[in-house]
This record gives sequence, C-alpha cells and structure tokens, in this order.
Amino acid sequence: MPEINWEEPYCGEGNNCFRLGTDTEGNGFIAVQGEEDRYLTDSREALQQMIRDIKAEKADHLLRR
Repeated sequence: MPEINWEEPYCGEGNNCFRLGTDTEGNGFIAVQGEEDRYLTDSREALQQMIRDIKAEKADHLLRR
C-alpha cells in the first residue's frame, strides 16, 4: 500500500465525508472517510483536472433530481 498523505475530510450534509490524498509518486487518491484502505487512484494531474471540472460546474447535471 502506498504512503498516502490524506487531507482533512470534506463533509457534506448527512456526514458524507470524502478524503483526498497524494503520494510522493505523483498519484492522487479519493476515499470515503473511514474507508481509506478502499480508494480510487489516478495521476495527480487527473485529480487536479477533476477538481477544476467540478468547480467549472461540468458535473452539475449529477446534482439534478
């Protein structure tokens, strides 16, 4: 298992908490708080692009009911 430097959790309503992390190899990680041993991983650049896209409202369609 890589040595992951986890950020503080980002929590929404209803205690939906996610954690973002990075390692020294240039990888990015996303996990549910408390389940950091079950993470998604990709390059740090891919994680940065995902965050930029979310901030640019490109995922807003997922918020519609």
